[in-house]
Amino acid sequence: MARRKKAESQEFTNPLADNVHIQGAGTVKDEHIVDTLTSNFMPYAMSVILSRAIPEIDGFKPSHRKLLYTMYNMGLLQGKTIKSANIVGRTMQLNPHGDASIYETMIRLSRGNESLLYPYVESKGNFGKAYSKNMMFAASRYTEAKLAPISKELFEDINKNTVDFVDNYDNTMKEPTLLPVTFPSILANVTTGIAAGMASSIASFNLGELCETTVSLIKNPAHEISETLLAPDFVGGGYVIYNREELEKIYSTGRGSVKVRAKYNYDKKYNCIDITEIPPTTTSEAIIDKIVELVKANKVKELNDLRDETDLKGLRITLDLKRGIDPDKLMTKLYKLTPLEDTFSCNFNVLIKGTPKVLGVRDILLEWIDFRLECVRRRTQFTLDKKAERLHLLKGLEKILLDIDKAIKIIRETDAEADVVPNLMIGFGIDKVQAEYVAEIKLRHLNREYILKRTKDIETLIKEIAELEGILASKNKLKKIIVTELNEVAKKYSGERRSQILYEIEEFDATEAVEIPDYPVTLFITKEGYLNKIRTANLRMSGEQKVKEGDEVSRVFECSNKDELLAFTDKAQVYKAKVDDFPDSKASQLGTFVASKLEMEPDEKTIFICIVREYKGYMLFAFENGKVAKVDISAYQTKTNRKKLLKAYSAKVPLAAIEYIEEDCELVLCSTSGRMLLLHTGALNSKTTKDTIGVAVMTQKKNHKLESMHFYKEGEFEKVWRFRTKNLPAAGALPGPADNSAQLTF
Repeated sequence: MARRKKAESQEFTNPLADNVHIQGAGTVKDEHIVDTLTSNFMPYAMSVILSRAIPEIDGFKPSHRKLLYTMYNMGLLQGKTIKSANIVGRTMQLNPHGDASIYETMIRLSRGNESLLYPYVESKGNFGKAYSKNMMFAASRYTEAKLAPISKELFEDINKNTVDFVDNYDNTMKEPTLLPVTFPSILANVTTGIAAGMASSIASFNLGELCETTVSLIKNPAHEISETLLAPDFVGGGYVIYNREELEKIYSTGRGSVKVRAKYNYDKKYNCIDITEIPPTTTSEAIIDKIVELVKANKVKELNDLRDETDLKGLRITLDLKRGIDPDKLMTKLYKLTPLEDTFSCNFNVLIKGTPKVLGVRDILLEWIDFRLECVRRRTQFTLDKKAERLHLLKGLEKILLDIDKAIKIIRETDAEADVVPNLMIGFGIDKVQAEYVAEIKLRHLNREYILKRTKDIETLIKEIAELEGILASKNKLKKIIVTELNEVAKKYSGERRSQILYEIEEFDATEAVEIPDYPVTLFITKEGYLNKIRTANLRMSGEQKVKEGDEVSRVFECSNKDELLAFTDKAQVYKAKVDDFPDSKASQLGTFVASKLEMEPDEKTIFICIVREYKGYMLFAFENGKVAKVDISAYQTKTNRKKLLKAYSAKVPLAAIEYIEEDCELVLCSTSGRMLLLHTGALNSKTTKDTIGVAVMTQKKNHKLESMHFYKEGEFEKVWRFRTKNLPAAGALPGPADNSAQLTF
């Protein structure tokens, strides 16, 4: 077990010890690390769990509760808004963690920030937006706030002993341990928190569905939750993708995930898509950054432009489409590749009587019902006690009614003030509390009319007390009160769902071939590895192809935009790409650096590029030892979109030349000895193994090697038969003067 190192001397002299008076300072203890963690870290962890990060059954963390209770005490349920700085300052009497954290708490609870489905704070001024990290809130001295109307349901009867109160941090004020909420606020708004070793992430639900579910559960504990609670509902709207199994898992265990999609509209007039609602777990900036990344990677080619048009009217991300693009198919693709479809992970971790528990929706609602039953019981008991106290006083007053003159005579004839109450008790047979009440009545009220008005309430009070006692004695009556209150809350504050439910969705198929526009292009490839793609139709209007100083065009291809490109490198690897992956350019531009575009290794160089429309034909690799490998081009065809293939050819012997042929033809092999051999490729058997070493074709003399290979051109040799051979391998022949001249004119 790990231990702290023990010093040779248990105590040492500290030069600052005279000025620092701390018990045990300067002493090194031999202590188990587990004991240290238990004594130091565990209290901190428990404090974070119980007092900061995890919400309780009323739906609030301590920071939320302290802020809202302060605003309630300031009378902000009615009247105008006041400066946020004023509210923040007053809240510090309960929450001493600094004005910045208090203000940020208020921001999240506000209507303007759009974090909560049912905000508790009405805001005035710039409170930022939850869906944008760039739209920051203004300072507290500029903004104003008050409590929203729904906050009235948080404090209903809070002064009727419905919840417990405790001292604040400096014992100068009282604050509630919970709020007596009249609806299950724990599930009405999104709540997230990260504690030490645990976290909480609670989804929000529509208040109407939530109240209906709670009422049904009160009436029937076996009620099927999913029948009334359809799915989570988020303030940002969007589409919730319905997955019954996953929802049942969340409802029963409190863990699971919900997929949320952005909502969009297609503007046919301007051929653009307007995204107006996004998932709660992302921001507009994150979505835009991801789409830009996909465009740069050539994975999304359907867009002409992308703009963030968010303004005071709300969120709007605009995508300008190219002609002929299906907006629904594009959005299905973007849902798969971007945060336009995101997952809200649920972890319903709630503090129940000081203990963190992960509960399903059913269990949370049952716990809330028990909590609310206790609130209503305590409120009813409080009202009963007040009425019983009032009845007791009025019964004493009723006895005075029998002889008011006697009461006046007793008070008048009593010499000492302290004897007034005892004499009234003796004279009328009432107790001390009743006598005190009678003695405090003003002289002007000692008339029969006043006393009769007060005593008429006795019968009413008796009936009310009996009714209250009946409620306390019956759990069903307490439940009926809760049901009535829930129905009233739903009627007042419930609205339509923000997030629509999608029961059937179209998934993006990554294997589905993307429609690539087909048009003729001309490719210019330079020695240094630049590729410039120009539409053939625009070629006549283009000038001379621009290249870097010292570079030159080595090959020109006329092909289709739908063709594929194979780039072989000096490391026996081949990189594949679509011609469409390269942007259309102009002759006045250098084009695209192939090695960078295909993400080659830093020291890797392109040695050969060919264009393939259909995988028919052969790759021919000529090696310096005179061998030639004939590989079927289909060996480089892949079913998946792999960009890089290893062992593209044999690396055992240095490579002399590469050629791609669509059908068998004649090639000229040239040796450093000066000999040349005319090879008909039909004489070679093709292989499907890419890195085959080939077969011997041209024999080499000592210290000589095969150096090049090119296509035979009719008339290149005067006596062609000299360079042809019936058997392989062959040495070839030395060209004559006429052959050399013919070759020079090639």
